[in-house]
Amino acid sequence: MSLIQKGSEKALNILRALPRISLGNIKNSGKPKKVHKRGRGQHGGDKHGCGNKGSGQRQNYMRLGYETGNNPFYLRFPYEPYYKGHHLKKQYPPLSLNQLQIMIDTDRIDPSKPIDLAAICNTGLYKFRPEDNCFGVHLTDEGADSFKARVNLEVQWASEGTIAAVERNGGVITTAYFDVHSLWILRDPKKFFERGEALPRRMVPTSDVMLYYTSAESRGYLADPEKVGYERLVLAQKYGYNLPKIDPEDPLYSTLMERKDPRQIFYGLEPGWIVSMVDQEILKPKDEKILEFYRT
Repeated sequence: MSLIQKGSEKALNILRALPRISLGNIKNSGKPKKVHKRGRGQHGGDKHGCGNKGSGQRQNYMRLGYETGNNPFYLRFPYEPYYKGHHLKKQYPPLSLNQLQIMIDTDRIDPSKPIDLAAICNTGLYKFRPEDNCFGVHLTDEGADSFKARVNLEVQWASEGTIAAVERNGGVITTAYFDVHSLWILRDPKKFFERGEALPRRMVPTSDVMLYYTSAESRGYLADPEKVGYERLVLAQKYGYNLPKIDPEDPLYSTLMERKDPRQIFYGLEPGWIVSMVDQEILKPKDEKILEFYRT
C-alpha cells in the first residue's frame, strides 16, 4: 500500500509541475495524417459533376423557364392579355389630404400662393420617379373630414371625394398633365435653372388621358370654364354642402383665380424664358419668331 501511495503521490507531483492543457501545447501523436484523394472515375468524378456532354458540361446554363425540349409552362396555355401594356401605364404616387394639411400646418407650404407639383416636391416630404413612369401627384381623400385649408391646388389625379373636400372649403382644384421632360424640371427646378437653358413648352396630354384632362367633372385644365362652374354646383348638391362664392373683394381672390397656360410649367414663368442663377435675372426673348414658336 505504501508503494502505491508513493507512486500516486509522485504522479500527482508531476501533474502539478506540468502546464495546463491548451490549444497552444497540444501536439499530434506523430503519425502522418492520411489524405484521401479522389481519383479519376471514383464516385462519379470523371465528369466533375457536369454530366455527360451537352450544354451543362460546357457551362452554357439554361435560361429560366427552359424545360429541356418540352413545351414550356408559359407557352402551354393560351395567351390572356390581362397585363398587356402594364409596364407602360402611367403611375401617380399618392398624397393624402391629411398629409397636405400637415404640410400647410407646419409651414412647408404657403396656402396664400398657388400649390403645384413644384411646391409639393419642395417640401422634401413627397418624391416621385419619372423614370418609373410616375406622372405626378394622385391626391387621395384620406383625411377629407379634417381638411380645412382654402387653397388653389394643381394636381395630376384626383377623385370625386377629393375634389368635393377641397371645394367645400372654398378652394379650387385643377388636374393638369405634364410630360416627362416637364416632370424632371418640376422635380428639381434649381438643377434645371443652373444649366442655363430656356424653359420648354409643356406638351399636350397623350391619347390615353386626353378625356380625363378635358373633362369638367375631373376639373381638367383643358375643360370649358363654364362647364367647370356648373359641375362645381352639381358636386355641391350631390355631397350636400353650400358652395362658397369666390368674391372679388376676397384677399385670396387673385390666388384662387390664378391658372397656368396649357403650355406653361411654372407659375409666373413663360416658355422660352431663361432663369439665370448667377446674375439673379430672368432673360426674356424678344425675337418674334422665337416668341411665336413658344406660343404654339
